[in-house]
Amino acid sequence: MNCNGCAIRNIYNSEESRRGKLDAHNWLNNLPDTSEEFDIVEVQFKNTRKAFYRNTDGLRVKRGDIVVVEANPGHDVGKVALVGKLAQLQYERKEKNPGRFELKKIYRLAKEYDLERWQNAKDREYLTLIKSRQFAQKLKLEMKISDVEFQGDERKAIFYYIADGRVDFRQLIKIYAKEFHIRVEMKQIGARQEAGMVGGIGSCGRELCCSSWRTDFSSVSSDAARIQELPPNAQKLAGQCGKLKCCLMFELDHYIEAREDFPRQLLELDLEKGRAIPVKTEVMKKVIWYTYLEDQTSPAFPLSLDQVKKIINLNKRGKQPKPRLEEANIEEPAVNGFQHGTANISSKNNRPFRKKSGNRKRKNRNK
Repeated sequence: MNCNGCAIRNIYNSEESRRGKLDAHNWLNNLPDTSEEFDIVEVQFKNTRKAFYRNTDGLRVKRGDIVVVEANPGHDVGKVALVGKLAQLQYERKEKNPGRFELKKIYRLAKEYDLERWQNAKDREYLTLIKSRQFAQKLKLEMKISDVEFQGDERKAIFYYIADGRVDFRQLIKIYAKEFHIRVEMKQIGARQEAGMVGGIGSCGRELCCSSWRTDFSSVSSDAARIQELPPNAQKLAGQCGKLKCCLMFELDHYIEAREDFPRQLLELDLEKGRAIPVKTEVMKKVIWYTYLEDQTSPAFPLSLDQVKKIINLNKRGKQPKPRLEEANIEEPAVNGFQHGTANISSKNNRPFRKKSGNRKRKNRNK
């Protein structure tokens, strides 16, 4: 039979494993332990908030342990995300100037009463969120309280809010402090950060990148979709946060590099049948689709990049060649594993499917 502390620890571990928010994989897991050589420890709190602390007392902490850390004021409770060499590298990567401030320290491994108080603090968050939104609406402030995070000792809470402009919430802070008897900290976030806190499933069928592994929320430009030849569909290009999808930037560098091989001028070709204009570019396949300017209703035909360069050189000499479409080597795209025209959908008796009429049902009703 488990004690209360172990039960609370198991509840927290199960919640975090179900969320999987910004879970860092320990690539040095099979190598010798380096936690005693480096005193930097990365601790994860609610949602996507993480911070670095120093293990000045030489505590034996490992990834997954729940620790009590220094806070201002009081103390906080969190889960160890990284230790040893990996935590040191992560700290040097995120902090450009590590020596400009002093890190807070880890007090101890969480005990039973620490976990119980921490659980009580988490239980207060939902009701506090509802009341805080009501107070903001009464003051008619143009802001949205997105989430509330209590400190492990219940002495302080962080109120995450979204606002388009600057908001004067001095009166709101006084109301929060009087109503909840805590120290209040207001923290403004954007729509992407809110989506990372809430979490969800993207259109790709996987967990949102902002809630699983992505930590930097750089701005995404509409030029990324144009360079990758994506259709200008706002619904498909926007994520759950309402902004452009972060994944538009993942392959952008490859497309920019591949586009360097394409000619920037003279893409209109003079062929034997007339002038051809480009209608579509497949950057990764290095194929350009053309149609004739005089007869744009005719089907488009593909030309490889090498063919286009050869025709451009011939046009400069005053020649109008006939394109050889067989040299493009364009394969017909497959749909569900079948080439176009090869799927045969029929019944067992090779008869076309027919919809059953409702005459039988009508007869039964008449009976």
